[in-house]
Amino acid sequence: MAKVKDAAARRWYMEATVRNGWSRNILLMQIETAAHRRQGKAVSNFAARLPPSESDLVQQTLKDPYIFDFLTLEAGFHERELETGLIRHLEKFLLELGQGFAFVGRQFRLDLGDQDFHIDLLFYHLKLRCFVVIDLKRGDFKPEYAGKINFYCNVVDDRLRHESDKPTIGLILCQRPNQVLAEYALRGVDKPIGIASFELTRQLPAELQSSLPSIESIERALADEAGDTEP
Repeated sequence: MAKVKDAAARRWYMEATVRNGWSRNILLMQIETAAHRRQGKAVSNFAARLPPSESDLVQQTLKDPYIFDFLTLEAGFHERELETGLIRHLEKFLLELGQGFAFVGRQFRLDLGDQDFHIDLLFYHLKLRCFVVIDLKRGDFKPEYAGKINFYCNVVDDRLRHESDKPTIGLILCQRPNQVLAEYALRGVDKPIGIASFELTRQLPAELQSSLPSIESIERALADEAGDTEP
C-alpha cells in the first residue's frame, strides 16, 4: 500500500466506500471535494433538541458546505432557479446529500385553513426514520429563517409524521451562514434544525490536496482488507 500522510482520512474513505457502496468515480469525487472534512460540520441545535443516542447520528448526516458544482447558475440567480436546478439533477443532488435521503416533493403544499404554504424541498431519511425539510436561501443567513423552518417542521410533524417516525429535521441551506447569528437563532426554536452553506464550485484549499489519500491508495487498501477477510 502506498504511504498516505493522513491515515485518518484514508480510514474514513475506506469505511465510507464499504458502507455506501461507492463506485470508483464517486469515491474520487468525494476525495476531490474533501467530504471527510465537511461531514458533520453544520451548525445545529441537535444536541439540545434530540436524545444523545440520536443527536450525534443526525449531526453526522449533515455537511457544511454542500457542493453543488453540477449546477450552472449565473451570479444573481433566484432561489427558484436553484431549486429547479437541484431537482433537474436529482441523482447528483441525492449523492451530495448522502445515503438515506428519499425525495418526497418540491414546493410541497401545506394547506392550513384558508392559507397555503409550500416547502421548498421535502425528503424522508430512511436510516433516521424521519422527514427532512430543506429551505433554500440565496445570500446571507437571516435569523427569521429559523422561525420559518421551525413552523414547517411543526406542520409536517402534525400532518405527515407517522407515530413510529422520529421528529422532523429542518435544514437551511444558504450561501453565507453566520455562525454567531445561527447559534442565537436556533437557541429559541424547539425543533431540531441544522444550518449549512452551499457552494456552486469546488473550492478545495491547496494545503488539503497533499494530505488527502489518492484514489489508487484507497483502492489498494480496500483490496488488501478484502484479502485479509477471505478464508
